[in-house]
Amino acid sequence: MGVYNRAPLEVERGEGARLYATDGTAYLDCVAGIATNALGHAHPRLIEALRAQADKLWHTSNIFRIPGQEALADRLCELSFADRVFFTNSGSEAVETALKTARRYHFANGAPERVTVYGFDGAFHGRTYGAMNAAGNPAYVEGFGPKLPAYQQITFGDHEAIRAAIARPDTAAIILEPVQGEGGARAVPEVCLRGLRDLCDEHGVLIIFDEVQSGMGRTGRLWAHEWAGMTPDIMAVAKALGGGFPIGACLATEKAASGMVVGVHGSTFGGNPLAMAVGLAALDEIARPETLANVNEVAGYLTQQLHGLKARFEDIIVDVRGKGFLIGIKLIPNNREFMAMARDQHLLVAGGGDNCVRLLPPLTLTMDEAREAIEKLERTCEQVRARQAS
Repeated sequence: MGVYNRAPLEVERGEGARLYATDGTAYLDCVAGIATNALGHAHPRLIEALRAQADKLWHTSNIFRIPGQEALADRLCELSFADRVFFTNSGSEAVETALKTARRYHFANGAPERVTVYGFDGAFHGRTYGAMNAAGNPAYVEGFGPKLPAYQQITFGDHEAIRAAIARPDTAAIILEPVQGEGGARAVPEVCLRGLRDLCDEHGVLIIFDEVQSGMGRTGRLWAHEWAGMTPDIMAVAKALGGGFPIGACLATEKAASGMVVGVHGSTFGGNPLAMAVGLAALDEIARPETLANVNEVAGYLTQQLHGLKARFEDIIVDVRGKGFLIGIKLIPNNREFMAMARDQHLLVAGGGDNCVRLLPPLTLTMDEAREAIEKLERTCEQVRARQAS
C-alpha cells in the first residue's frame, strides 16, 4: 500500500552511526530508525544475543512461562518505578495496553464511570485506534469513521484546562509524552510534570507516560521523567528497548495494574524469546552509566553548536528545542525540503511537527560524529540560503 512518502534512498547495511546505500554511499544517520537503533547499527552485543537465542527457541505461547520474559521484566522493574510489565511488539500496542490498564483499574476499583482519557495537541501515540484517538491528530483520525468516545485533547500548556479535566468525575487518565517526538520535540517543563503528579493524586486520576521515543536513555537519563523527580502510574516503552528488534512494553505500578487479571488482555508474539533476548541485552547496554554520560556530553555539544547555527542563520532556524538526543530544529523553510538538502550532504535527519526536523542519533554517537553532523547542517543551511537568494 502506498502509505509511505519514501526518500529516494535505498539502504543496504549499517554500522554504528553510518547507514550505507546500495550504491555504497555512506550517510551519517541521525534518524536511527526514528530513535530506535539506540546503539547504532549492527551492535555486536545485540547480534550475539540474537544469534544465541535463535539457536534455541524463537517462539512459544504465553500459556507457558518464558524465562527471558521474566528476566527482562525484573530488570525493567529494577530500573524504573514499575512493579508489573506486559510485553508487546510495538509502541502502539504498548500504548493500547496502557489505555486498557487505566480504564480497567477504575472498573476494578468500583468506578466504572471513569473512562475519559485526556491527551495533548501535538501528541503522537501510534496508529492503532485507541492510540490515534488518544492523540487526536486530525491527519491520523480523518477518514477512519467517528472518533472513539471518551478521548479528549487539551492544548499544550493550558493549565486551566488541565486542572478542569483532572477534576472531572469521569476522568480515568492523562496521557502525555514528557518530551513530544513527532509533535516537534516540545519538552514539558519539569515543574509542570511535578504539578501534574500532585493534581492527579488529589483527584484519583492515573498518569500515563508515553516514553516510546523519549525513554531508554534518549534524554540522558534512562527515562525522561526522571529529570522531573516524579513517576507516572503507567508507562509505554518500545523503539530503543529492542535496539531495532520489534518489542514494546507497558510498565505499571502494582496498584495501577490491579485490574489486569487473567483473561483481560494478551498477545501472540508479545514477549517472544527472540525479542526478550535482544531487549535484555539492549537495556543493559543502554543503562550503563557510560552510555548515559555520553548522551549528556555529546548532546550538550550539539545543542550549544545548534544555538550557534541559529544565531548565524536566523533566516532559516527559528528555535532549537528538546532534551538530550531528542533534538528539534524549528525552521522557516519547509522542513521536508531541508531534509532533502541535508541528505545531499550525506546527513539523515527526521521530520517532525511544527515544521521541525529532528536529530535522533544513536546514543553511542561520538564527539567527532557530532562535529561532522554540525558541519553538514551548516552546509545545508548555506545551501538553503543560496537557493533562497537565487
